[in-house]
Amino acid sequence: MLRLSRVKSRIAFLLALLPALCFPTVSFGLIQTKSLNPVEAEIQRQRQRLTASDPEERRDALMRLGSMKRAAASREAVVGLSDESPMVRAVAAKAILSIGADQCVDALLPLVSDRDEFVRREVAYSLGLTRSRKATEPLTRLLEDKKDSVRAGAAVALGDVADESAVVALATVLSPESGGTVKSKKREKNVFVLRAAARSLGQIKSKAGVPALIAALANEKFVEDVRREAATALGLIGDPAAVPALRVAANSEDPYLAHVAFESLRKIGP
Repeated sequence: MLRLSRVKSRIAFLLALLPALCFPTVSFGLIQTKSLNPVEAEIQRQRQRLTASDPEERRDALMRLGSMKRAAASREAVVGLSDESPMVRAVAAKAILSIGADQCVDALLPLVSDRDEFVRREVAYSLGLTRSRKATEPLTRLLEDKKDSVRAGAAVALGDVADESAVVALATVLSPESGGTVKSKKREKNVFVLRAAARSLGQIKSKAGVPALIAALANEKFVEDVRREAATALGLIGDPAAVPALRVAANSEDPYLAHVAFESLRKIGP
């Protein structure tokens, strides 16, 4: 009787194993799901949230994907670039930055002409953060945008890319008379755009930008912030041709401009 009881117990045990033996794909699927590491699981959660009806939830999902700084997360965020909500598209422009510079530029190109000002501005900043020279041409186009914020974003971004081929466009913004063959439709009046153009010319460090910066430094119609930025940029470029203009600025009644000009003269040397 004892042996019979043991045989029955073994049979019951084998019967309990049959489902796992007969359906290995189901078991394998369960194992796959459980084997996701925490990062993969988080990406999967945020990907599911991107289909939510609430744009705030989609925006938050994109922000979380972007903050992960991983290519896999950014690839999931690309879908947000075509979202119906401008807010979501704008956030997606930053969230995709980890997919790679050139791929990011390609993905952002359609949004350069987005109907929403906020989206175009964020796209400009994101193109700059790629540091890809492929971004220079679309950013140069954005320098002519009708909205001040978009032009400012493009001017800042061109400094981040630091491509020398953008010097003429930036010089034209700062001083149309010094912009070579490029003709500006109208003189730039926005102070932030002018400051950003001067700063970016300093970041690029090309001597081709020196004439426009000298003109801006000598232009007393500009607010002092723009002239100071021009003086700083001239010091970064280090071209001796800027010395006479900087000497004049070093005697300016504006103590801040005078100080910046003096420091730039020191950088250029005796």
